[in-house]
Amino acid sequence: MKSNHTVDLKIKSEEKNNIGVIIVEGEIDMLTSPGLRNKLVPYFKKKVKGIIVDLSGVLFMDSSGIATLVEGLQWSKKNNKDFILTGLGTNVLNSLSLTKLDNAFDIKTDIDGAYKILCER
Repeated sequence: MKSNHTVDLKIKSEEKNNIGVIIVEGEIDMLTSPGLRNKLVPYFKKKVKGIIVDLSGVLFMDSSGIATLVEGLQWSKKNNKDFILTGLGTNVLNSLSLTKLDNAFDIKTDIDGAYKILCER
């Protein structure tokens, strides 16, 4: 049961220059990760060259959030698209490091840097 003090997940997404940008704020857990997945899926069906997921507003991410990102990574490899994570805070980075997934993902410091890289590819 979710208590009243938990943070809701807010997800904004846009597409510019053939690149999907998803900005996530709040906590990614068992209850909210399906919402993130639902925002990711359309971008894998579109003909975008890459997807940037900005996690700078994410305070907490559990294993279901990690699983959602891994699913995104698998889709991107299958469809030959770039999948970049940006703005990882300490908690999120620690979650990925503990599961040894920090090396599996393409991680950049911020959206602008990731966007520039994708535009040049």
